[in-house]
Amino acid sequence: MTSLLFDWANLLIRWAHVLAGIMWIGTSFYFIWLDSSLRKRKADDAIAGESWMVHGGGFYQVEKYLVAPEKLPEELHWFKYEAYFTWLTGFALMAIVYYWGAEAFLINPSVMELSVREAIGISLMSLLAGWIVYDLLCRMPIGNHTGLLAVAVFALIAAACIGYPQVYSGRAAYLHIGAFIGTIMAANVLFVIIPGQKKTVAALLKGEVPDPAYGKQAKQRSLHNNYLTLPVLFMMISNHYPIVFGHDLSWMIALGIVIAGGLIRHFFNQFDSGNLTNSGRFALPAAVLAILALIVVTASRIELSADGEPVAFADVQTIVAQRCLSCHSAAPTNEAFEEAPGGVMFDTAASIAQYADQIVSQSVLTDTMPLGNLTEMTAEERTLLGTWVAQGAHID
Repeated sequence: MTSLLFDWANLLIRWAHVLAGIMWIGTSFYFIWLDSSLRKRKADDAIAGESWMVHGGGFYQVEKYLVAPEKLPEELHWFKYEAYFTWLTGFALMAIVYYWGAEAFLINPSVMELSVREAIGISLMSLLAGWIVYDLLCRMPIGNHTGLLAVAVFALIAAACIGYPQVYSGRAAYLHIGAFIGTIMAANVLFVIIPGQKKTVAALLKGEVPDPAYGKQAKQRSLHNNYLTLPVLFMMISNHYPIVFGHDLSWMIALGIVIAGGLIRHFFNQFDSGNLTNSGRFALPAAVLAILALIVVTASRIELSADGEPVAFADVQTIVAQRCLSCHSAAPTNEAFEEAPGGVMFDTAASIAQYADQIVSQSVLTDTMPLGNLTEMTAEERTLLGTWVAQGAHID
């Protein structure tokens, strides 16, 4: 029953997280595009520009004010809850999977010996510290220089990409890189963008002229969020692909994705504005080259060889029985699982051969399995499994 409730909680919160994320990212992309599509067509100093659109059989005209209109309409639409619910559901999902199951999914003793309390404490404090450092960078004099600030923020994210794999399991490290960036993005909305907009509205209601600094600050943070979106999405789905988070150079792969994601957004931001400069033209090819380089890096890890003495299946079965069956069995003996994770079971010779490819990706090319290497699978055993698969994964 506990396993059933855990799976449903995981599924429903994951569903809610994806839905909220779609809404948040959708509005982020839309408003960055809208801002880029504005054209100055009216001789009105208060209007920054307008954009005409057609969708669903209707025509829409949107105007943007340089600061704010002289009088607010009765109904004003705010865009904030998408960000809040994306972060809340994401944090809830992290708590259910990685905090509740810390010993299985968060902690890897071969990376760092941590208690559950220590592992969770580092997680929470690092997310908070990431936002504080980022916010200070934006408020310092460097925040007035776009290029320098971009380098400083990249260095902060690089610290997370390098640091988390030194503390947590590969899967948890990538999830935390995404959470680190996502926390910065959500906090931008909660602590900077929305408060600034509220102060602007309050000034208008009092008949005062709003401070344009609020709009400038909000635009800066919104643009940061826009450039960080694609790397966060990659980290969200990375837990299905140990070839990246299980690699020895996982930190470099993560940084490569941050760079590639930023380049892709840079191209589309300029393309949508109708002002494609050389930096925009070269951004997309550069992103493709960066991703190809990452593929080469991960491919270099593949060293399966069928050379040597034929591997007896009895030896393979012994390794699986000692290192894998405690979880991947019809009747798991690991107390953390009431049923085999993912439905993968190694009770029979045929089932071991059936999942040979997964064994390679999870336990040979990477050390993702066993979880946290709780059963202490050795490097020699991983090599033997790889050789067996390379020789055809025979069970006779």
